[in-house]
Amino acid sequence: MVAAPPRVLEGAGPLWQRWWFITLLVVLGAVSAWALLKCRATRVRQLRKVRTRIGRDLHDDIGSNLTRIAVLCEALREQSTAGDAATEARLTSIGRISRESIAAMSDIIWAINPQQECLTDLVRRMREHAEEVFAERGIALSFSAPDQGELQLRLDMDLRREVLLIFKEAITNTARHACCSRVAVSLRLDSEFLHLEVTDDGIGFEPSDAPGGNGVPSMRRRAARLSGRCGVRTAPGRGTSIQVRIPLKQSRAAATLLARIRRVQEFARLSRFEP
Repeated sequence: MVAAPPRVLEGAGPLWQRWWFITLLVVLGAVSAWALLKCRATRVRQLRKVRTRIGRDLHDDIGSNLTRIAVLCEALREQSTAGDAATEARLTSIGRISRESIAAMSDIIWAINPQQECLTDLVRRMREHAEEVFAERGIALSFSAPDQGELQLRLDMDLRREVLLIFKEAITNTARHACCSRVAVSLRLDSEFLHLEVTDDGIGFEPSDAPGGNGVPSMRRRAARLSGRCGVRTAPGRGTSIQVRIPLKQSRAAATLLARIRRVQEFARLSRFEP
C-alpha cells in the first residue's frame, strides 16, 4: 500500500511571506514611528519650558539687579563732589557697563524665547534697534524685509542671535564712523541663504587703511560660526556697504517652505494676468 503524499495547504509559504506577518510588521513600524515622534515632541516641549523659565529668571533676577546698579551709580555720580573727577569717571563707567550688560542680557532672553522663533521677530527687533540708533543722530533709514509669507519661516536660535549681533555691530559702526545722512538695510532670503546688507552714503574709507577696532573682525567671526561670510565694500567718499551671507541651518525644510511660498506667489502673480 503506497502512502499518500503530504497535503500542502494552499497559500502556505515562508513565515515572512504570510499576510498576517507582513501586517504585523507594518503595525509595529507605525507604532514605533508614532512613539518616536511623541517622544521627540515631548522633548521639544520640555526644552521650550526650560528656555522660557531661564529667560524669566534672567529678566526677573539678574535684569532687575543690573538696573538697580545702573540707577545707584547715576545717583552716586550726581551726589559726588564736583571736583572728584576720578570717582565720577568710575561711576560713569560702572553705569555704562551695567546698561550694556542689560542690553546684552535682553538679546539673550529674546534669543532663547520660544515665542520669538520666526523671521518676523528677528526683523522687528532689527528694525527697532536701527530706528532707535539713527533717530538720535538724525540719519534717515530705509529697511527692506522679505515678503509676509517668508517672514513666517522659523529660524534656529543660534542663527537668530548671531545675525542680530552682526546687525547691531554693523549699525553701531555706521552710526559712529560713517558720517552719513542715509542708511539702507536690506534683508532677503533665497532657497539656501539669508542675505543682509547695510549700506550708507558716508565718507567711506580705504580698505587697506581700515580703522582699528574689533567691529568688522567680530562680524566676520560670528558669520563664520554659522558657516557664512561677511564682506565690506567701500572707498573714500563713496560710502560703505556691509554684506553678510548666512546659510540656513535647516536648509532642507527651509528650501521646501520657501519653494512652496514662491509657488503660491507665482500662481497669484500669474492669476492677475488671466483673462
